[in-house]
Amino acid sequence: MRDTVDFPNPAFQAAGNEMGPNGNGRMPAPSEDCLYLNIWTPGADRRRRPVMFYNHGGGYMIGSGSATGQDGTHLAQLYDVVVVESNHRLGLLGYLFLGDLAADDRYAANQGMLDILAALHWTRENIENFGGDPDNVMVWGESGGGAKTAAIHTMPDAVPLFHKASIESAAPLRFPTRAGATARAERTLELLGLTVADIPALNGIPAERLLAIQQSEAANGAPPWGDPGSLPGFGAFVDGTVIPRHPFADGAAPFSAGKPLMCGTCRDETVFFSLFGPPDIFRIDEAGLRRELGRTYQGTELDRVIEVFHRSRPDATPAQLYFAITTSPIWRDAIKIAEAKAAQRAAPVFMYQLAYKNPTLVPGTDFPLGSPHASDINLKFANTDKNLDSLLNADQSPGRLATARHMSGLWAGFAHRGRPAADGVPAWPAYTPQRRATMRLDAECTIVDDPDRTERLYWQRG
Repeated sequence: MRDTVDFPNPAFQAAGNEMGPNGNGRMPAPSEDCLYLNIWTPGADRRRRPVMFYNHGGGYMIGSGSATGQDGTHLAQLYDVVVVESNHRLGLLGYLFLGDLAADDRYAANQGMLDILAALHWTRENIENFGGDPDNVMVWGESGGGAKTAAIHTMPDAVPLFHKASIESAAPLRFPTRAGATARAERTLELLGLTVADIPALNGIPAERLLAIQQSEAANGAPPWGDPGSLPGFGAFVDGTVIPRHPFADGAAPFSAGKPLMCGTCRDETVFFSLFGPPDIFRIDEAGLRRELGRTYQGTELDRVIEVFHRSRPDATPAQLYFAITTSPIWRDAIKIAEAKAAQRAAPVFMYQLAYKNPTLVPGTDFPLGSPHASDINLKFANTDKNLDSLLNADQSPGRLATARHMSGLWAGFAHRGRPAADGVPAWPAYTPQRRATMRLDAECTIVDDPDRTERLYWQRG
């Protein structure tokens, strides 16, 4: 018997926010002793409720299954489900791959994902004691957690452990390769001043030193979308065994074909990533739009992408166009996931876009937040009463509360029946390449066929 009143140790990472002595006290300090999970249940009565197994975000680098915004209390109370969230190794301690450098089978690949697999096994074996149904498990996650969910969808050993999935604000068509993970390991040894012959010495290096090395380079986490590059960050990768293939670049995994899927994004994803710097980007003019986009697009391609989005969104300001253009490739790749799943003709896929226009202004500007990355977390967990000191969650208007009711109800409906449905929301058709029906989540939800079609056709022109 164990005391389970307090939240457990998060995976090793920089303390702060809600963690440890530098945080607000919800969780203890991060630790290498982190393989724990949380369960929220209406009752330990063996009633076999749907299980919602959530993977926290944070780009494989930070985060916890105990974070306030994703507290499972309200979901369990409102929708008669059991919520499970695990802590698992992150960053260097979870994804440093030494197997091809040390030629030693003790150095497993994708250890952080194996931790999640172990949590799924534990859930399979024990969740009935907590009122959950081991034969009705939904795996879901946002951002880095969405990428972890895509990894689970692509892991043969996970097939008997889950029955439906939701990939949210993440569109990983490809994972880093085994060669890329090895290149990252070589770079890590270099930063530590070690050679391959020194690999056994890693066991004697304090975790704090490893964390400092992990954080010494800007791009040290595997992104939840886009191509990973030749020197990827730490995260899930195609090792050939645990994860034998890319998630969706070559079609969806055949061994998960029979499992229903949800996928989608927030309409203004990239606004989030500009909230932590100078507010200048929110005030750009047309010349500033060209300057900022010129970091990615050149020449006629720059002219063309601006022209297409001006035509698609004629009333948008230059700043709004900037965030629409930078968000659009994430939406494009989410569409590719839905197309790959639909092409299997084995289980439905449901496409969504969170479009609630949060009116809260970015500090120092007249730019409203809209629906940025991570704004969905409190909504789908029905946690509009939490994190009120956060810019993303301060809005308590009836429109945001209604959006939360709709989103949490739909997600719980998917957990119950494998088809998302909720009171006060129109019927949600499965996505097909012919109709491209998409749920637009808002205070008044609507089904939109092929949203932003002009933009989709632009990206698919090649």
